[in-house]
Amino acid sequence: MKVRLSEYDGNWVQMFNNEAIFLRGVFGEEIIKFEHFGSTSVPGIKAKPVIDMMCFVKDIEKIDTFNGRMHSLGYDVAGEWGIEGRRLFRKGGENRTHHIHVYEQGNPHIQRHLILRDYLRTHPDEVERYTYLKEELAQKYDDTAFYSKAKKPFVKELEQRALNWYESQEK
Repeated sequence: MKVRLSEYDGNWVQMFNNEAIFLRGVFGEEIIKFEHFGSTSVPGIKAKPVIDMMCFVKDIEKIDTFNGRMHSLGYDVAGEWGIEGRRLFRKGGENRTHHIHVYEQGNPHIQRHLILRDYLRTHPDEVERYTYLKEELAQKYDDTAFYSKAKKPFVKELEQRALNWYESQEK
C-alpha cells in the first residue's frame, strides 16, 4: 500500500468517535472502553490518515466470534497480526480509514501505546522530530511496509523516552 501522509486533521477525532459508537453497536457488552492512539490522536503531527483505535474488552477470545460479522461489515480480519493477545480489524481496503486494535483489559501493550500518545501530546519538540522523519521516509519509500520498517528504530527510541518520562511522572 502506498504511503499517504497528511497534515493533522481535527476531523480525525470525530471519525474516532463515530467509529466507537458504531463498534459499540457491533460488540455490545464486550467493550469496556475505546481509546484513540497513534499519530492521528496527536495534534500537530503529520500522519497516515488512518485512525488507530484501541478497544478494551473483557475476553479477547470472544472477539473471534465476531470475525464473520466484521468481515460482512467490510472490515479486513487480520487476527493477532504480530502482537500476541491482540485482534486487528482494518477498514477501508486500499484507502484504509481505521485500524481497530482489540486488547483484553490489562494487556501490557495498552499502556505502551497510551504512554507514547500522551508523551507526544505534551512534547512538541518530539512531534517535530517525528514529523520530519516521516516526511523524509515518505519521500524515500513508496510502500507502507518499507516505510514502517524504516521508522521502527526511531519509534523504539521514542517509546523508551516516553516510558522514562512516564516513570519520572510517577515519582
